[in-house]
Amino acid sequence: MERGDADENERTDGFDERERRLEQALGRAWTDDRPWRLLTRLTELPHRMGGSPTERRAAEFVREAFADGGLEDVQIREFSMRYWERGSTEFAVVGGETTGPSGTDAADATTGDSSRIDRSFEAIALPYAPAGDVEGPLVDVGHGTPAEIAEADLQGAIAVASTTTPPGQRFVHRMEKFGHAVAAGAQVFVFANHVPGQLPPTGALKFDAEAAVPGVGVSAETHDWLTEYADRGARARVRVDATTDAGSSQNVHGVVGPETDEELLVVAHYDAHDITEGALDNGCGIATVAGAVPILRALEDDLACRVRIAGVGCEEIGLLGAEALAEERDLESIRAVVNVDGAGRFRNLTAMTHGSERLAEIAADVTDAAGQPVVHEPDPHPFSDHWPFLRAGVPALQLHSEPPEGGERGRGWGHTTADTRDKVDPRNLREHAMLTALLIRELTRTDVPRIDDGTLREQLRDQEYEPGMRAAEIWPDSWD
Repeated sequence: MERGDADENERTDGFDERERRLEQALGRAWTDDRPWRLLTRLTELPHRMGGSPTERRAAEFVREAFADGGLEDVQIREFSMRYWERGSTEFAVVGGETTGPSGTDAADATTGDSSRIDRSFEAIALPYAPAGDVEGPLVDVGHGTPAEIAEADLQGAIAVASTTTPPGQRFVHRMEKFGHAVAAGAQVFVFANHVPGQLPPTGALKFDAEAAVPGVGVSAETHDWLTEYADRGARARVRVDATTDAGSSQNVHGVVGPETDEELLVVAHYDAHDITEGALDNGCGIATVAGAVPILRALEDDLACRVRIAGVGCEEIGLLGAEALAEERDLESIRAVVNVDGAGRFRNLTAMTHGSERLAEIAADVTDAAGQPVVHEPDPHPFSDHWPFLRAGVPALQLHSEPPEGGERGRGWGHTTADTRDKVDPRNLREHAMLTALLIRELTRTDVPRIDDGTLREQLRDQEYEPGMRAAEIWPDSWD
């Protein structure tokens, strides 16, 4: 046999061996119940609120899952944060005319008093809301877009805004609505679910700091009454009991692959709000990562650089774990960040490439080769754990998933008590774990250009994010 033929046979044998390892790893993933086991352990906890003792227990579960999957040097690293703890919340509509919009008298049948409304509703305080007891005019600001808020008289008011955004318009984040309402003089912000089901939504008002005024969440059914009562000129009273104190949270991370100067970073947050199991947001994401770990371990010889995998805390209250991780890592040595936030929830994977055309190409190539559909979202946004890295120029791929066709715009069950494990299909966890591992493997072997901060800034401006980011106080100072 000629030497050239021998070399070709060695290359072929090496290729065949890599393919066998890949097939075996993916085959085992079809029956791997580790993602479901981790999701179950996390959702059995009372909650996973950032900075709480139960979030710490969740971090231990993630550490065990990472170590069991084969990550090396798995460690828990603490960081300081402001711990917000929920107390009781009261919401009542008082005063105003009890005559309905049709003009019929809605007087109390017992007392005959048609001059005053006095009715209580279920509400929950939003994280980082300060304690307070406030009464003021009830004002409906529709979807809470900047234009709607600008048109309303909110001085001293209790402003009511929907959780959704009008079709065809850019997404307006809760923190933006809150920031604009406070700037317009509102004393209280009411965040009203647009999805029926008696489910008040939650979500942070600020990042790692007590907000200026209280904010509460109410259900879609309550919202229906509040819009009517606002039309009748009613007032509302809101009482919030809550505390914000010094606290700590933690990140969990380990590594797989060769020792190299560069590394690929994979993040997924494991925390959730204190009113819910947090199965979809983001139990599915961290479970998907746990499923990808043993696949990557089996394919370790195919990884061209080290992969650091991190379960991060406190995403829901300000991306605090991601910020802490970014501060301790050399960002110039991170070739890209993969943020698994939203993967595993629904059937079809979504690749959010945050302005990187190369990442879009890689995501399409990998999913096409696997015969799996992917939805591509090219535009950047600052509302998940990729943000501390993206704003520093690190290319960011966020793995999300598409809800069924015809689903409501917005979070749906997320951030409500209905975010429970029964909504999750184990098949989605397994399939997205495999796709995540394949994408990670390819990203270790492919160069992706850094993100230019001037281009990123202009992209966010083109999407009209700047006013909202300024209102939420997350527009980078260096961009001014």
